[in-house]
Amino acid sequence: MGLSPLSGEYAADRMRRVSYRILIVDDSDVFRRTAAQLLAKRGFESAGAVADGEVALAAVCSDRPDGILLDINMPGRDGFAVAASISSVCPAVIVLTSSDIDEVPSAALKACGATAFVPKIELATADLEGMFAIGRSGPGQDRR
Repeated sequence: MGLSPLSGEYAADRMRRVSYRILIVDDSDVFRRTAAQLLAKRGFESAGAVADGEVALAAVCSDRPDGILLDINMPGRDGFAVAASISSVCPAVIVLTSSDIDEVPSAALKACGATAFVPKIELATADLEGMFAIGRSGPGQDRR
């Protein structure tokens, strides 16, 4: 049974929904556009889309996004190294992604400061809301 727009449950459900500002970091322009469209359809706000880790680090320091969708395999520093740098300067939730691997051990996620991993092929069906909610203390938390 769905929630009625007139019920108190509906209002409470709407209050629980929090808009997360997500920065997309990937060397593929096609993926950045596709991910931005997917995230927008899922109710996320864009905090931008950049092509490499150095630009991402600068963007994170200046704009303080709530979350970062970060490709693992990029030219130069890989996503693990970029995640470690970002997590040392910003409390954003980092979700790693890749088209080349299916799984990242939790120890590797913890070591680089990422909170989750999702293969690119599963982005459309993944619980992104849950992944980006990890580490946030509650609705309305301002990380900027």
